[in-house]
Amino acid sequence: MRRGCQPLPIVIPSAVEESLTILPIEIRDFSTSLDMTTQRNRAKTILYVGLSLAFFVAGLLGSLSWRLAPELTRPTHLDPAFQIPSPFELASLPLATRFDFPLGSEHGALAYNAQRFTENHHLGDDLNGIGGENSDLGDPIYAVADGRVLLARDGGGGWGNVVIVLHAIEENGARHYVQSYYGHCDEILVDAGNDVRRGQQIATVGTANGQYFAHLHFEMREFVTPFIGPGYREKTDGWLNPSDFIAKHRGAPEDDVGRTTRPPERKSRDPAAEP
Repeated sequence: MRRGCQPLPIVIPSAVEESLTILPIEIRDFSTSLDMTTQRNRAKTILYVGLSLAFFVAGLLGSLSWRLAPELTRPTHLDPAFQIPSPFELASLPLATRFDFPLGSEHGALAYNAQRFTENHHLGDDLNGIGGENSDLGDPIYAVADGRVLLARDGGGGWGNVVIVLHAIEENGARHYVQSYYGHCDEILVDAGNDVRRGQQIATVGTANGQYFAHLHFEMREFVTPFIGPGYREKTDGWLNPSDFIAKHRGAPEDDVGRTTRPPERKSRDPAAEP
């Protein structure tokens, strides 16, 4: 540049000047729009995830409620027929060292077996007095061995009153448990929870509320839960031949203790105190 020369002014057209002025504004507007779109998409994603999680939790709770409903609505007090004795209760049972027949004499005289075990799928023995028909109505029924009464009540249709006694026996050095079952009773002389002795009267012979001629439906079982049972069943798993079992566990004749016609005074029961 020659000395004395002045630089020429740069002239920017007005249109270009306006575009340069407007451009930052348009860039800022685009950035703001992009931020709002991102926020909306983020909000939609959060909403979608939240709804999905809510539906998953609701489905899970519904499934758990359906599966657990039987447990959650289970009654707090179970029928004794479905209660399993605790290990302590089983250990506290008196040991039954011998067994007698429940009707007539200790060795089964003065009674006969009208329908034997497995006959017509029968799960027990039907024991009658020697007079037949209703001649034995009201005759005493005796506990076949030392044990504890698990159930003593009306057994429902076809059964009349029922008494179930649990016994502890020892065989080959091991402790086992069997039940004696007395069905169609007329009068019950014991309560659930009573300890009974061999030869103690626990009931009287009945007719199941008039449905049959008087007799005792007698079973021996390998169960610990005192359920009533069907009386007849093709499969006999868990049931024992009553006459054979007693014959094998009679003991020596000098161990006979005789029969007692009435049990000791029954325990008083307070229904209000029962659960």
